[in-house]
Amino acid sequence: MSRWEPNARGRLEQAALDLFGERGFEQTTAAQIAERAGLTERTFFRHYADKREVLFGEAHTLEQAFVDTFTGIPDTVAPIDAMASALETIAARYFDPRHERVRQRHAVIMANAELRERELIKLASLSAALVAALRRRGIEPSAAHLTAEVGIAVFKVGFGRWIGDTGERTLADFFRESLDGLRVVIAGG
Repeated sequence: MSRWEPNARGRLEQAALDLFGERGFEQTTAAQIAERAGLTERTFFRHYADKREVLFGEAHTLEQAFVDTFTGIPDTVAPIDAMASALETIAARYFDPRHERVRQRHAVIMANAELRERELIKLASLSAALVAALRRRGIEPSAAHLTAEVGIAVFKVGFGRWIGDTGERTLADFFRESLDGLRVVIAGG
């Protein structure tokens, strides 16, 4: 086992995604992931509490980055426009550079009911964090909830289309299209 090779966490993530795709999530063990990555099982557990964390370990970091990005937008920008800007920034920073890995992760999650439930919990947590950020901007509660949920809906619809795409277009392109579609629906068109 090559203990001293760099990027153990990234190697473990890629090994897990490959094995989950080949064998299924339930049939893959932490030991198998570590072996595929050329690491020890002990190293696996230094980076992840369990194999689910390979898929969800970055959820809090991503949520915080989203809230920080949103919070950094001036209060003079309309809440929905601030949400659109934050979505575009997060897409470019965290998703577009990793299109194939994100696709692999999504396929694993969609193949397992427990993981789909965890993904929904992650989105609910993100929505709650966005509501709190909107409230700090002085947005009243019902408008804050509505704006956060619209942001989550735009994310889900845009993300679903991006995952099925070749990767030539950016996730932000799909977010913009989803938001434009929503505006058409609201306008009655």
